[in-house]
Amino acid sequence: MNNPGIAEWRMLIDGKLVSSRSGATFDNINPATDEIIGVTADGTPEDFVEAVAAARRAFDETDWSRDAEFRSRCLMQLHEALVLHKEEIRPLLVKEVGTCVWLTRDTLFDLPIERLKDYARLAVDFPYDEELPDVDFRGVVSKRRIRKEPMGVVAGIIPWNGPWGSGLSKLGPALATGCTFVLKPSPDAPWMATIVGKLAAEETDIPPGVFNVVTAADNLAGEVLTTDPRVDMIAFTGSAPNGRRIASVASDTLKRTLLELGGKSAYVVLESANVAEEAAEAAKLICNNAGQGCVARSRLLIPESQYEEGVEAARKMMAALQYGDPSDPHNFMGPLISKHHRRRVLAHIDKAISEGNRLVHGGTIPEHLPKGCYLEPTLFADVKPDDTIAQEEIFGPVLAVIPYKDEAEALSIANNSIYGLSATVSAATNEEAYEFSKRLRTGTVSVNGGVWMHMDVPFGGFKQSGIGRQYGREGYEEYLETKVVGIKTEARPQSLAWGEVEEKEATS
Repeated sequence: MNNPGIAEWRMLIDGKLVSSRSGATFDNINPATDEIIGVTADGTPEDFVEAVAAARRAFDETDWSRDAEFRSRCLMQLHEALVLHKEEIRPLLVKEVGTCVWLTRDTLFDLPIERLKDYARLAVDFPYDEELPDVDFRGVVSKRRIRKEPMGVVAGIIPWNGPWGSGLSKLGPALATGCTFVLKPSPDAPWMATIVGKLAAEETDIPPGVFNVVTAADNLAGEVLTTDPRVDMIAFTGSAPNGRRIASVASDTLKRTLLELGGKSAYVVLESANVAEEAAEAAKLICNNAGQGCVARSRLLIPESQYEEGVEAARKMMAALQYGDPSDPHNFMGPLISKHHRRRVLAHIDKAISEGNRLVHGGTIPEHLPKGCYLEPTLFADVKPDDTIAQEEIFGPVLAVIPYKDEAEALSIANNSIYGLSATVSAATNEEAYEFSKRLRTGTVSVNGGVWMHMDVPFGGFKQSGIGRQYGREGYEEYLETKVVGIKTEARPQSLAWGEVEEKEATS
């Protein structure tokens, strides 16, 4: 199959690395060069069914869900295997996704691997069994216990823009809580899943069926995960339209759905802030991972009094930004994921121009990078709050600058979205920015550059940016069911029929 190094083309089903039932594969293409870097097994619906059956059997018929110490040890083994092979994997991530190498050293690779240690610790330290005070009800004294038990079989469906962060943020808590897991990656970035599957099979004691990986060129091949009644939960990261479809299909069997969806996040620069400095920062941030991030701040709100100054500062930043080969540590931005996705982003740019938005910078394919899926950093000004470019998620390095008259209008514009995933607020003082942030309808807010992302923080969004949370205690409990148990500690003082008890209580 001629894949490079540790890259794995096979799927993991019931503890075995296997090809698809059809024997077919699909190409994995480097978005920076258009070159084929390897292949991956093209799974069939029957492969997904087999993986679900293995996961169901492992949950129902083994001690995995009841042995927290063993689960913790297996997660630590997986962490150690990933650390051992990290520098072999890193260049494959850059080639597969087009992620700049500097980004792999924090949120897109290194940090997700380190978080596995936190999940290994939670596997044994989490309070799965909590005792409540005794109660006396109808003459029966009982103690109550609240138990947290694993959800069951979980299907994780992850995107291409951050496969390691998204994949391990689902696999970690699922396995730590005692669930079994079927992972389906995007066909545009399948190797995160297959590499982890290979390491799990060859370098850990994770039992057969506990963790399964199925890859497919056609996303619809995996729809069986959302319809199969043996799957108890879907954990999905992706676009809002796909999230809505998953929620709709999964509702037939009332599966729990954890949906981390898109955003149209606002970068709000209040009048007291250094507008030029903040506008330049916003222009730089939208190019992070080529704008292919759910929390990307793609709307820049600037006060009218300093509007042109802010637009010019953003333009200068984009003009100076270094981009190109993602393996070059000097480049801040790499390519988009595929030619198909670039066509989609270019269509949004054409739509913005047709609606009268002012193109200030970029908007085309760079002439000096004819190969690959590159796009110039793009800046639009004079955008109205209801314009398409201000409402739809573009998922590219495209920033829309919107003027506002006063703080009330800024708040109205920032909240004028079907999404509510993230935001940034900048002001002269933290207090001013924080007071504004409290009125934003969004799940996360950065105040004056503050960083909220960490293992202990529940991450998710308001409105159509998703359902549920990842990370933190809330994110861990997404993979747990709640059971309440009442245990009688004292017998009834006398035997009474139910009606007599009610009559006695009514007269007392």
